[in-house]
Amino acid sequence: MTKRSEAKYKIDRRMGQNIWGRPKSPVNRREYGPGQHGQRRKGKLSDFGTQLKAKQKLKGYYGNISEKQFRKYYAEAIRMKGDSSDNLVGLLERRLDAVVYRAKFVPTVFAARQFVNHGHVKVNGRRVNIPSYLVKPGDVVEVKEASRQLVLVLESVGLTERDVPEYYEVDHSKMTAKLSRIPLQSEVPYPVQMEPNLVIEFYSR
Repeated sequence: MTKRSEAKYKIDRRMGQNIWGRPKSPVNRREYGPGQHGQRRKGKLSDFGTQLKAKQKLKGYYGNISEKQFRKYYAEAIRMKGDSSDNLVGLLERRLDAVVYRAKFVPTVFAARQFVNHGHVKVNGRRVNIPSYLVKPGDVVEVKEASRQLVLVLESVGLTERDVPEYYEVDHSKMTAKLSRIPLQSEVPYPVQMEPNLVIEFYSR
């Protein structure tokens, strides 16, 4: 098991939920936190603790984004018009690594980050290797032709564990994906309940 996988599973156990819906998650077997004191941590959370957990869960789902970067998304979300919770989720779903993951070009959001970093993805015909790049509605994201036969890609396309959300237009024969519109929080297929409203409250303190 790689160090990244270990960290990934640790997030699941710390949250007490199978955040990505993976069949091999240890939470499927044990619902307590990691470490020797994991089973004792079942006290009632304070309001601050509940908000912090919601932030860590949403941050973790998108590949354990750094605190600095996540706070920038919050600042942008409250600056935009409309509901701040929907704005926050909309910004996260526009991340290039999130688009690559949602399009089923790769099996996990962590693999998506690495896939983009290694230069396998183009946006509107130009190579982009920044996972946090924000895709705009109408932008065409594609897997480079030389990378389309990678085992990782072929296996991921065939996965039946998750479907491509309706707000993406994906053509697996051409390995292209287009964000047709920015989704509302209620449209995003999270395996567990996400509470971006608590994240907004956490940073608003």
